[in-house]
Amino acid sequence: MPKKITILGEKILPGKTYQIKTDIARLHTRTKVEVPIIISRAKVDGPCVLLSAGIHGDEVNGVEIVRQIVAHKYNIPDAGIIICVPVVNVFGFLIKTREFPDGKDLNRSFPGAKNGSLASKFAHFFMNEIVEHVDYCIDFHTGGDYRFNYPQIRISDDDDYTFNLAKIFGAKFVKYSSEREKSYRASAVASGKKVLLFEGGKSLNINPKVTEVGVTGVLNVLEALGVKNFPESHTPFKEEKEQVVFNESKWIRANASGMYRSLVINGEPIEKGEVIGLITDPYGFFEKKIKSPISGYIICLNHSPIVNQGDAIAHVAIENIKTN
Repeated sequence: MPKKITILGEKILPGKTYQIKTDIARLHTRTKVEVPIIISRAKVDGPCVLLSAGIHGDEVNGVEIVRQIVAHKYNIPDAGIIICVPVVNVFGFLIKTREFPDGKDLNRSFPGAKNGSLASKFAHFFMNEIVEHVDYCIDFHTGGDYRFNYPQIRISDDDDYTFNLAKIFGAKFVKYSSEREKSYRASAVASGKKVLLFEGGKSLNINPKVTEVGVTGVLNVLEALGVKNFPESHTPFKEEKEQVVFNESKWIRANASGMYRSLVINGEPIEKGEVIGLITDPYGFFEKKIKSPISGYIICLNHSPIVNQGDAIAHVAIENIKTN
């Protein structure tokens, strides 16, 4: 006999899909801003998986990944429950900005408070009404501003089970990283959830390669958990031939101000002393090379054509654990 489950006041019955719109807060015009939450339950009991994106409203590539999961009906489970929240921060998504209307970063407002700021109240709602019911979380992010993250999974330190899920996800890079204080990931991990944080692409941009890696990774994990079964003839799944696992990385910064031209490829290895880019003036009189101080793999590139001295222009993963 399937167990009784109630989410957001709705009885979630076996074999049913629900779209619940919650409006826990309003704009200053008193206009409701609804956050659609899509919940699908199989007839067979199993794990509950949460797919979320858009905690930062301008990180739209994650929204596209979860949208495709729903559009292709991959969110209909064979066992357990799949909850999809394509746009967590609808406020920011509406006006293409990272923050909540109160100016706060939602991803620095967890676990929230019932009577706190707007962002804090929403974080409290999200943790207590949604995350409370789940076993696994996959949260999708992108780089900020012009910074393009090569697809990667970030996981908590010393968690072998989550590490194995990260390997199954199949992104080229897996990073052990400490949880940021008051982040969604930190709060979810503290409450006993297994969390994969996906980083890929840049803000206000949808990249087909990033989308493909994200969707494929979700399907790999759902199948491994027994939540979704795919026929052998169904072959969208693929893993990177080489997966790099690391827990240390370093930003390379601009050594002058000017126009910036990158000379390296995101996701590829670099050697210490290799020229990674050029900074020039607009007039043809000045040119300065930027050399990498370390060897490693490029995991993020700044796509801005104009930089100031000290700006982060490339993020390098230092391969110090192991690879496949």
